[in-house]
Amino acid sequence: MPASPSTARAINDRLALRLLQQEGPLTAGQLKQLTGLSRPTVADLVERLTASDLITVVGEAGEQRRGPNAKLYGIAADRAHLAALDVRTEGVSVVVSDLVGRVLAEASVPIGGDTGTGPAVEQAVTLVERVVKEAGADRLHTVGIGAPGLIDPSTGELRDSSGLPEWHRRLVAALQERLPEARVSVENETNLAALAEQRDGAARDRDTFVLLWLGHGTGAAVVLDGALRRGASGGTGEIGFLPVPGTAALPSATDCEGGFHSLAGSAAIVQLAGECGLTAAESAREPVAAGVVREAAVLVSGARAVEGLLPDADAAARFLDALADRLAVGVASVVAVLDPGCLVLGGEVGQAGGDELALRVADRVRRLSPLPTEVRAGALGGGAVLRGALLTARDRAQDELFAPPGRWSAPSGR
Repeated sequence: MPASPSTARAINDRLALRLLQQEGPLTAGQLKQLTGLSRPTVADLVERLTASDLITVVGEAGEQRRGPNAKLYGIAADRAHLAALDVRTEGVSVVVSDLVGRVLAEASVPIGGDTGTGPAVEQAVTLVERVVKEAGADRLHTVGIGAPGLIDPSTGELRDSSGLPEWHRRLVAALQERLPEARVSVENETNLAALAEQRDGAARDRDTFVLLWLGHGTGAAVVLDGALRRGASGGTGEIGFLPVPGTAALPSATDCEGGFHSLAGSAAIVQLAGECGLTAAESAREPVAAGVVREAAVLVSGARAVEGLLPDADAAARFLDALADRLAVGVASVVAVLDPGCLVLGGEVGQAGGDELALRVADRVRRLSPLPTEVRAGALGGGAVLRGALLTARDRAQDELFAPPGRWSAPSGR
């Protein structure tokens, strides 16, 4: 049965909008070529989408020809404004963007461990409101939040966890109350980092991979056949609780100390560096653990270039080797169960280690597992969480705004 004229128009509009999302600004002629639609049909849909304020003229095509240059049409970027939050145990970062993802304003605020729940929530919400104002946005359409912890797959809410600050859970409700028109959703930080690395980073050519998050704590995100896997309770990738050799005790249901976290968390990495004779210096630019890993990688690669004449290069090599030994224990466990073929060392530490650390981990996994696994350094580091939250917010806003008439769903936690 052929589609009705209104359904056909909606399908054509949706196709054109998707192409403008993926390809950027296009002329009517390019839309005709990419969609296979007739010239009059393309002219009609361009007129409809322009009248609906979904697309706008953003320039002219570069090629010169007789008569005027062709108009370039693009997504109406100011149709909606979006916010993304990266919520950490020690603070929160915020970016506000337009509908095509162009960042308009951003800021961060530290939140100390001794800050009460109410004041911490107020600090975070006030930061969001300030960044929205600096971006020149009247209101937010969608807010994407990345936070540590488990997301309940049935409700989309951040689950209570004894190891995380209470203000994390309160923040989501507070934002929804202060921004009643916005669609607010929360996702595990490591899952968002994996999305960002797949779309814009180290896993762009992979539809099956695992991201190992190496930051303040540890975690993993699993992407199989292009789909993020969350598990029955939202706990896929809680690798910090993985029992491993080399620790003094076993983890418990409420504490990951004694698990893989005790080998690969930031505190453990800094301690390992000290045992190898390296000093971890404080830095405003990146966490201490990432800084000492980055410095070690630079020393080792530099020593190789000048045939080992750099001071501290031997200590740096011992440190990277020992860290790779630890990481390989967790990676080999993941590989044995999932066989992802590719593992990305994400977070600030994974990016800081670069190829020096990734190649060492790959070598050890090759000895531990018969399953071929490529190990890559993350390209986005700690910024992957904010990038993933912004990508998610943009996708959800565009899905709603670009939906055919009559198709609308109420905002929800997911």
